Parts: sequence; C-alpha cells; structure tokens
Amino acid sequence: QGAQIIVFPEDGIHGFNFTRSSIYPYLDFVPHSHSGKWNPCREPYLFNDTEVIQRLSCMALKNKIFLVANLGTKQPCEHTDPHCPPDGRYQFNTNVAFDDDGVLVATYRKHNLYFEYAFDTPPQPDYKLFDTPFAGKFGMFTCFDILFFEPAVNLIRQYNLKQLAYPTAWMNQLPLLSAVEFQQAFATAFNVNILAANIHHPTLGMTGSGIYTPVKSFIYHNMESYGGKLIVAEIPVITTDHETSLESNEIFRENLHDSCRTFTSASLDDQVCFKEQEESPGRVSEKGNAQLPPPFYAEMMYDNFTFVPVWGEKGELQVCANTLCCYLNYRRAVLTDELYALGVFDGLHTVHGTYYVQACALVKCGGLSFSTCGQEVTDATAVIDFQLWGNMSTPYIFPLLLTSGITLDFADHMGWKNNHYFISKNRTSSGLLTAALYGRWYEKD
Repeated sequence: QGAQIIVFPEDGIHGFNFTRSSIYPYLDFVPHSHSGKWNPCREPYLFNDTEVIQRLSCMALKNKIFLVANLGTKQPCEHTDPHCPPDGRYQFNTNVAFDDDGVLVATYRKHNLYFEYAFDTPPQPDYKLFDTPFAGKFGMFTCFDILFFEPAVNLIRQYNLKQLAYPTAWMNQLPLLSAVEFQQAFATAFNVNILAANIHHPTLGMTGSGIYTPVKSFIYHNMESYGGKLIVAEIPVITTDHETSLESNEIFRENLHDSCRTFTSASLDDQVCFKEQEESPGRVSEKGNAQLPPPFYAEMMYDNFTFVPVWGEKGELQVCANTLCCYLNYRRAVLTDELYALGVFDGLHTVHGTYYVQACALVKCGGLSFSTCGQEVTDATAVIDFQLWGNMSTPYIFPLLLTSGITLDFADHMGWKNNHYFISKNRTSSGLLTAALYGRWYEKD
C-alpha cells in the first residue's frame, strides 16, 4: 500500500506471562550500542542468537520499508557491574528499528516496566532516535513509558521530536486511560505525530491502536472481535519550526499571568474571566439563591475523586481538592436521563504504578446514583457544550475528549488563560463519555 514505515505492537512476537527463566529461550542478543552499521539480513554471522532480528531485518530489506518491532533481548554482564542481575545477564523489553535497507538503526530498552518480572530496567534511560528520508527524526518508547518524564518527555523536549513510534500492550482503563484516548491526548499535548501499535487482545482489555496527529486521528478500537486491523494513513510531517504546544503554553502562561481577559464561546452567553480571587462558577442560580449541588466522593480509577453532580440543562460548577479547583460551564442540547459529574483529584496515584496526577474530569456515571460515578462507561447519548478549566500547577496537561462507543472528538479551543488551563467544545460529535484535563506533575512522583 506504499507505506514508508510500519510499527508492530509490544509483546507481539513472544506473547505474555513469562518468568525470567521461561522467556530466556526466546531472547535475541542485540548489540545495544553497536558502533558500526549492522545489517542482520546481510550479515547474519556477526552475532549469535539473532534469529528474530535477522527475520525482521530481511522483512525491512525485501519490502523496502522502515520497520519498528518489539522483542525480548539479552545482554551478558559482569558481576563487577553493580546492576548485574544474579544470573549474569540483563533481559530487556526492547524496540528495534530498521531502515528500508535492513540496517539496524536504533534499539530502545523499555524503562518503565509494568509488572514485567521477566525483564530488567536498563541502568540509564535510553534516548533513541533514528532518521528517515520521509519524515526526519523518529523517537521511540514503549507502553507505560508514556506516563512518565523519563525517557519519553525528556526525549521529545531535548531533541525537539515531532514523530514517534510507539509499540504498546495497553490495558484500557476508562474513563481516563483508554488507549486511543490517551494516545490522542499525548499527540495533542506535545504537538507530535504518534504511530501507536497496540496488541489486540480483548479479554485482557488490550485494544486501541492509531495513527495520530495533533488534530486528526485514524484509530481502531474493537472489544468484540479477535481480528486485529492494519491501519494505513498518510499524514503531514510536522516540521520543527515552532515550539511544542506545551512550551508555547508555558510562554502563554507567563504573558497572561497578571491580566484577566475575557474570551467568549459562541454557545455560552457568559463571558468567562478567570481570576483566582473571583469565584465566578457556581455564582447565583437564576432563582437568585446560591445553592450549589452537594459534593460527594467516589472512586475513579482507584483514586478518591471529589465530585459534584452536573444537573439540569445548563449551569456553572466548581469543585476543589488540595490546591486544584476545577470549573465547568455547560449546556446540554437535550436533557437526557443520564447522570454526569464533575470530578477533581490532586494527589499521588498509587495503584498499578505510582505517579502524581492533577485531574479535572467531566464524566458520565454508570447509573443514576452517585456511587456509579467513576465507573467504566462506553456509551452515552448526551450532547454537551462545555468549557472546562482548572488552576493546574503543572504545564503537562493531556486534554481528553472521548465520545460514545470509544470514539474520539477534538476540542474547539484549549490552552492557558490567566494561570488556568481550559478546554472548550461547542457540540460533541456524539454522546459525551469523558472530557478531562489530565495533568501529570512529574516532580511530585
């Protein structure tokens, strides 16, 4: 189909559920910092135990295509090395990249392992890039890496990367961490293209691959069938002329620090002016009584969120936790019998990984009782106009916008205004599942 690069998923070659010793027979030796240009297809005799690498190299060469794949690799180490495991070898979860001539151009060893007891964390994070004639430099990292500063964010910032190859075996977790939802948010936040290949394994909740640009995506998410899908798309190369949206956000943030400007949204008559001292959301309701809906607590993705219900056809709400306050201005096109809630969490997430999150989230609840808010929901009918904003303390904000049937939508506007990050949407394309600002405060991990 004329593709110039193909990316395969994490664990796609060897599968799952290995121990350190049971995976050993499947590991290839990969010279990690090979000085020369090794072409495993043409020079198979240079290193032993490289059968998988050779096959991949020959696929790239025969099809004249750049190729990124994930496999298990081994590297002997000396006991004088303080990090060397007791069995005298490292075992890594590794991405390899080949050029269209079959040359091994980059290897990347996964840094943030997700309960992968068969593998070791490399002593230092790898910053690995490879050059292509069609899109310049590509960076690569794997799965869980996407949630951390090292090496993913650091790699993008240091090398001003615009294209990423991303093998993953991602277990979806609604409402905030479904694969396609977060992959798109990452592409938007960093102004990059992401080629994300997820393994397709519905019983493990692993599905959702895509080719993402900051403004458009080509995705496949299917929990029903066992057939995977090849996604082919032609996307524009992002040039490195202007800074990433995050960096311009930081500049924007500083410029607007002292002033308070209004911005209007066609769908909302109120002009919203964000001033920390003004508590504009949740002002007085039309009847003139300042009655706000009661806050309640519910667990969402193992975190204790503080919520307020989103009732009625339109309104303004606020909800706070720790230093973070979230504000919502909303209007529903038609009143449906679905419960929505606005939630806030500002704290250390500690289940299945430890990392600090600041989140403002408008979510559809699983039922009509407060206790169902935070549940995994896949379908919704309510079409909502909204502006959502919060006084986030980190510049790393991932804007999530997920609609019915696990489909993606794109915000009309987003960015910093007066120390608040906002996202707004005039009409979601279908029923709203999640609209959220998912902030990662890396320094507090």
